[in-house]
Amino acid sequence: MKNITDSFLSLGYWPSAGSFGFNTDILATNPINLSVVLGVLIFFGKGVLSDLLDNRKERILKTIRNSEELREGAIEQLEKAQVRLRKVEMEADRFRVNGYSEIEREKLNLINSIYTTLEQLENYKNETIHFEQQRVINQVRQRVFQQALQGALGTLNSCLNNELHLRTISANIGMFGAMKEIK
Repeated sequence: MKNITDSFLSLGYWPSAGSFGFNTDILATNPINLSVVLGVLIFFGKGVLSDLLDNRKERILKTIRNSEELREGAIEQLEKAQVRLRKVEMEADRFRVNGYSEIEREKLNLINSIYTTLEQLENYKNETIHFEQQRVINQVRQRVFQQALQGALGTLNSCLNNELHLRTISANIGMFGAMKEIK
């Protein structure tokens, strides 16, 4: 601490003007040296520093201009993409609506076709049932007729003897002859 106060006291004491020498007092020489060095740097470095700052400023401005141009290009591309997106969405909606209406139309056509096919099948079924009923009725009639005929023939054969049989045949031949003459 004593050295620091001694150095401040020695600042007030200057050696005589006629002598030249090294001043070993650090606190007394540093502010002078620093002010000289700063003065020289400011005087000679001012132009270099100004050129460096101007170059840096130009590069920053150029980068900002390029960024602005890129931003404007990106905005244009974004607007174009949004227009294309709206067109594609409208077309997709149109396809979706047309697709749904086409699906509904096809569904109705299919339902109508199925109803028509079912009606045709119902008609074929009814015709087949009617045809089978008529066939069965005809078969029953034939069997009944055959059984009645066999029963009648059996009754006639059991009741008729040869003489009665010959008289019946003669009478029938006579009736056919009379009918032939009438015609």
